[in-house]
Amino acid sequence: MRRQKPLYVGSGLETASWYFMRISGILLFLMALGHLLIMHVFNSVADINSAFVTARLESLVWQVYDMILLFLALLHGANGLRIVIDDYVHHQGWRTTLQALLLILVFVAFTAGALVILTFPSFQ
Repeated sequence: MRRQKPLYVGSGLETASWYFMRISGILLFLMALGHLLIMHVFNSVADINSAFVTARLESLVWQVYDMILLFLALLHGANGLRIVIDDYVHHQGWRTTLQALLLILVFVAFTAGALVILTFPSFQ
């Protein structure tokens, strides 16, 4: 009896999406764990204030870390929501509209987050 190929095997967007979800999930877990350790274990709640965040975001290393975390979290979540839209919205017009709105929302959220990360020290 011949085995069926899993749905994710093939080529194109869905295969890339399947692999991205696995890899980004692992990276997000590790990066969020690092963030948790730095912000809540190695530093006390009393130490975390505006000056602490400003000093942290003046470093290029932390800006890159936070940008990668933001980028992966937004894309991972948006990809998951795209899959939910594909699974449960059957009317092509509504599906296209919702996916376009999702794309706009991700762009706006990434732009806002990136502006805060890259310009936060200048607000002080």
